[in-house]
Amino acid sequence: MTDILDLSIPDLVRSYRQKRFSPLEYWLALEPHIAAWEPVIAALYAYDPDDARRQAAASTERWARGAPLGPLDGVPVTLKELIATKGQPVPLGTRATELVPVAADAPVAARLREDGAVIFAKTTCPDYGMLSSGLSSFHKLSRNPWNPSQNPGGSSAGASAAAAAGCGPLHIGTDIGGSVRLPAGWTGVFGFKPSLGRIPIDPYYVGRCAGPMTRRVEDAAFAMATLSRPDSRDATSLPPNDFDWMALDVDVRGMRIGLMLEAGCGLAVDAEVLDAVSAAASRFEAAGATIVPVAPVMTRQMLDGLDLFWRAKFWGDMAALSQERRDTILPYVRCWAEGGAAISGVDAVRGFNRTIDMRRACAETFSKLDALLSPVNPVVSYPAEWASPTNDPARPFDHICFTVPWNMSEQPAASINCGFSRSGMPIGLQIVAPRFDDIRVLKLSKAFETWTGGVKRWPERPS
Repeated sequence: MTDILDLSIPDLVRSYRQKRFSPLEYWLALEPHIAAWEPVIAALYAYDPDDARRQAAASTERWARGAPLGPLDGVPVTLKELIATKGQPVPLGTRATELVPVAADAPVAARLREDGAVIFAKTTCPDYGMLSSGLSSFHKLSRNPWNPSQNPGGSSAGASAAAAAGCGPLHIGTDIGGSVRLPAGWTGVFGFKPSLGRIPIDPYYVGRCAGPMTRRVEDAAFAMATLSRPDSRDATSLPPNDFDWMALDVDVRGMRIGLMLEAGCGLAVDAEVLDAVSAAASRFEAAGATIVPVAPVMTRQMLDGLDLFWRAKFWGDMAALSQERRDTILPYVRCWAEGGAAISGVDAVRGFNRTIDMRRACAETFSKLDALLSPVNPVVSYPAEWASPTNDPARPFDHICFTVPWNMSEQPAASINCGFSRSGMPIGLQIVAPRFDDIRVLKLSKAFETWTGGVKRWPERPS
């Protein structure tokens, strides 16, 4: 039965339809796999196998009647802890949050339930989702399945670890500066950040998106039909679409694809990352695309302005807490946010204006491009216990310079594996397309996955 855990989501659903096995049988095969991995990677929160069995049994009954609720009926899914699910608290990754069950599902959870998905757990994230790390004051330390001494990235830390370990075929993260793509790059999975509003979220915020994290491009594409249905609670939610999300064939001949190998600021890019991304660009060139070297869009002024704005915003949230609760926040995050106390309103607004500068720079870069390639992460890996690749609250965002601009410009972007370091850690390639052209990112990602064969061997299940 363990072989069925290697199936793609379309093949899994096809198997349900053809009655080769049932959703309950699939779940009962997945459950021991999760049990073997979870003590090692600590990816899950609010894991409820009993309820998962109940959901899978209900799905089995629907498939037996030939009446599935939707395309994801019976497919096991996790949601990042920040995504609300009715009846459960949303700790926000921090001990400072009062644990009060929420009254309603967030849009992503609502869409998945409407289609019969088996939501079996939430996944871990750091305090307030403000770290690229599996470190949290509330959750256990999440680790990278490729090497548990290393970080899975974040803030969708548990989602990336669970996806790489094969603990279910679909995991939903959130991304405001790279929080889907960064951990996807460090764990070798496919992470898709759609155009702003393509997947409705609540609460919504500048640049904040939800996105699927999977082992295959087609699994993320298959899920988009469900995830992209609009929701009135998100004022940025895009109109209904009639995309064929599974029409993934593409001919890159004649495309002008930018290659950005420098971020403009932040951490220097490891040589192994540069080599892997350059080799990936050569694949597109060999298929007929024109590769165009492009300059960075980010500047130090932009990054520092964003830092000021975010510090002021989060200090405003934390200042409302009692001193006792504030003291429970992860020291790294608390130290960073406390810097917001001295930021004036004028400086905070100036910091926010740097997001407009990013948007303008991205638009100019794309004025003559069909797509863009770059590294996702500047470094190969870093210790699991670190809060970020710098582990320095004075330099909190020096690793997001390739990813954050596309949040502010609202453009779709993805991370897909493009190789491994000498140490055996995955390296991510970022693929970016024009605003609203989410399908193009998926098509180019699928083409690259086809050329390379994708990840051929995933981390072995612990004995």
